[in-house]
Amino acid sequence: MADVPPQDWPEEFWRDKVNRVRAGRRLAPVFWPEGGKAALALSFDCDHETFEMGGGRHAVGRLGWGEFGRRVGVPRILDTLRQHDAQASFFIPAVSALIDPDEPRRIVDAGHEIGVHGWIHEANATLTNTQERDLLHRSRDTLEKLSGQRPVGHRAAHWDLSDHTIPLVAEAGFDYDSSMMADDSCYELISEGTPTGLVEVPVDWVRDDAVYLLFNRVPPTRPSLSADDVLKVFLREFDAAFDEGGLCQLVMHPFVIGYRSRIWILDELLRHARSRGDVFIGTHAAVAAHAKLNG
Repeated sequence: MADVPPQDWPEEFWRDKVNRVRAGRRLAPVFWPEGGKAALALSFDCDHETFEMGGGRHAVGRLGWGEFGRRVGVPRILDTLRQHDAQASFFIPAVSALIDPDEPRRIVDAGHEIGVHGWIHEANATLTNTQERDLLHRSRDTLEKLSGQRPVGHRAAHWDLSDHTIPLVAEAGFDYDSSMMADDSCYELISEGTPTGLVEVPVDWVRDDAVYLLFNRVPPTRPSLSADDVLKVFLREFDAAFDEGGLCQLVMHPFVIGYRSRIWILDELLRHARSRGDVFIGTHAAVAAHAKLNG
């Protein structure tokens, strides 16, 4: 159908595409662990050098930009989380972990979760089924070996999913995915009309620091909001979730949020969340497990 314009697609074709992966039952608990009235799930995508390499590039300066994320960003994030006694999830491409094998262990030893984020931050839609399966298993096994923790969560690099991604993630025995955007509460994932057993902990560009703060030459992007404005967006997302008794999920990147002029966003967000009272701040794995049992 590559040469057929969409208005001429037969109904069976577009229905097949729409039904490859759908949102199933909404998993919105009325209570959260530790007596929480709402939940805050923080995640950090440790792309580091693979942000450059996953696109087939290896410019020295851009690799150094990624190195800032591991050298400076992650330590600042871990220190801020420690100050607020907060647990979070770190999604790591396997090659990022292999560049500095001690980083996954440091993250786990600090009480946080490690999740799969591709092999080298590749785009799944460019892979065959066999290639994608192989990279998924190799990534999971590499992270387990380096961190000592078996990853139970998956996040597609670029949030780019092929037709095969969700079935492969379910087949590999993961507990949850965090790459899709059909809700702001957790939900079960349906593939071709059949429940997969996977919980989706949904992401969204609205709740991603890079959308507002990333500078990039190719493709050309420039920061669109100040750090103060990004904090306002995140606080409004959190406050609305708190008032609903729901989930606020956020995505940040160490080489974006880790600067002196930006790390305070995380600090202020956690300070505000604690001030609201009964909030469960936990890993995506904990959120997914609780939603599955109590949603």
